[in-house]
Amino acid sequence: MMESGAKTAVILGVVIVAAVAGISLSLSALDEAQVQPVVEPPEPGVPAPAIDKSGFKQAPGIIGIAAYINTSPEELEAEIEDKVVLYDIWTYSCINCIRTLPYITAWDDRYADQGLLIVGIHAPEFEFEKELSNVQAAVDKHGIAYPVVLDNDMETWKAFENRYWPRKYIADHEGFIRYDHIGEGSYDETERVIQSLLAERAAALGMQTAVAESLVDVEEFEHTRSRTPELYFGYNFAQGRNQLGSPEGFAPRSDVTYTIPDSLTRDYFYLSGTWENRGGSMKLVSDVGEIVLPYRAKEVNIVAGNSADLQVLLVTGDGTTLPEQHWGSDVGTLVGQDTAQTGIVHTEEHRLYNIVQSQEAGSHLLHIIVEDPGFEIFTFTFG
Repeated sequence: MMESGAKTAVILGVVIVAAVAGISLSLSALDEAQVQPVVEPPEPGVPAPAIDKSGFKQAPGIIGIAAYINTSPEELEAEIEDKVVLYDIWTYSCINCIRTLPYITAWDDRYADQGLLIVGIHAPEFEFEKELSNVQAAVDKHGIAYPVVLDNDMETWKAFENRYWPRKYIADHEGFIRYDHIGEGSYDETERVIQSLLAERAAALGMQTAVAESLVDVEEFEHTRSRTPELYFGYNFAQGRNQLGSPEGFAPRSDVTYTIPDSLTRDYFYLSGTWENRGGSMKLVSDVGEIVLPYRAKEVNIVAGNSADLQVLLVTGDGTTLPEQHWGSDVGTLVGQDTAQTGIVHTEEHRLYNIVQSQEAGSHLLHIIVEDPGFEIFTFTFG
């Protein structure tokens, strides 16, 4: 006969197992609710099977838009009717969003004539991303021909109950959200959903459209598994993820003269010079400033703006100029009257700048030297 304590332990164990099983079933149900398998197209002349859509949400309306690119409110409303719609929530200085754009533009090229409509919902993270001219420049740079709407007050973002950049929702031709993906990746899966929903649409509308079966050929960015996280310079964004290592710390709405300590910790950034603390950024006030960062990654980007020439150094023991084989796409040579400086990044417009690009991940000490008051920096991002 079991002792009472043993009985209790057995009963507790059964309860825990049952609870875990229940949670697993709930999570599985949630996954199925977010992504329903879509049917294969029926044989010609065979009616399409009915699909129970009672468990799906209708895509919300596009509301609170500050400006339209490649469309107008009236044109967009008419275009959405009876289309398979991919809603891409993005913002132009987000590296994760930028990496998805080659796929999205390729899908637009391939499937627009077959009933796919892509709508870029541009939801800004920073104030400068609300400027129509800045978004238009990004649309032009990335070859975006589909409609883009500026959701500056995040009203459409909220209507979708979204919290992430980037995020893709795909609605079928009746407006039901049939697919939902957060972040980069799953491109083949996403494209197969597009193909299936287009076939489903063609069958429902009695069309003979042939949907491509092959997938677009775009090389996917390979992330470093263990890398430095995104680092924010604005005190509003750094709450709960403060990785400013200089002892002076953040001082909202103040000019602070920073120092770099002798001991540095990886994944923390350090400043010297006087910097204005802003909600979303830091702005150099003194004639000279420096940013130092011990990091691990194969790619380093900054989101920055205003006219400045940044001297970029990677320290590997003896402190040398960033080797040319590690130059990012925005690093070049500054030719002066008498000399030419290498390892220079010239900033002007507010956007993302790629400063380090390597084939393999490594741990390095990055120095950015700035001699231009007014230079403004928002984040470091890594790959």
